[in-house]
Amino acid sequence: MTTYSRRRRGVPEARGRADAARASFDYARIGRSSVRRRARGMTSGEATAALEDAELHAHLDRRDESAFDDGGRREAEFAEWRRIVQLLAATGGVYDPDTDPVVQEELAEDRRREEAEQQHRQEQRQLADRADDLLTLAGAGRLDRTVASRPGDEAARALLDDYDYRVPAVDDWLAHALATHRGHYADPDTRTAAATLLPAPVRARAALLAALARTGAPADDDGELEFVGRLAQADPDATTALAAWLDTAAAVEDGTV
Repeated sequence: MTTYSRRRRGVPEARGRADAARASFDYARIGRSSVRRRARGMTSGEATAALEDAELHAHLDRRDESAFDDGGRREAEFAEWRRIVQLLAATGGVYDPDTDPVVQEELAEDRRREEAEQQHRQEQRQLADRADDLLTLAGAGRLDRTVASRPGDEAARALLDDYDYRVPAVDDWLAHALATHRGHYADPDTRTAAATLLPAPVRARAALLAALARTGAPADDDGELEFVGRLAQADPDATTALAAWLDTAAAVEDGTV
């Protein structure tokens, strides 16, 4: 693995660990979990007494400002005691978090969130792998028309924005694939979506290559039109405008407008 790819992959992983650490300090949630553990096996009367005891302690601590600087934990505990008291008053019996629909829905939501996060991490790893593959092929001079573009290449390209010396070759390959409708760009909807996903110079280069091809200009496979890439990089808007002008001129000549 290259130094470049290690750096790119390390950033999202470190950010994920930091986000997880912050998420672990959800004081309100910690308070609710604490109440549920203490309430397990309690009757309605016992839960009511526990709520009253908690309110009494809060009243006694009201002059201690630091006691209220708890990230919302105490208020969450009060709210959870009240909810459990109301639940037991309606259902009778003793409190069991394992059969509490609110608790079970929270656990189900946690599982859904974790599954979504795992899927996201897997997708990010796959994109990083694809970006590495494209860079490797570009560095070896093998990123050509034999390599088909595929879904996700736009996102993989977005990982390469720190100007690795091989990125221009990747951009050249993407522009040609888009211009000639190769790989997943055979789908019109995918080509339309690329307008918001690919960098402006890549889109401009593809537009001009396609327009030139419609005029009968030779393909750029052997570098005859290398100026297209320089023009697109220098001024994407002007390049796109030139492509539109060529298309209009060709249509006039053909008598289609």
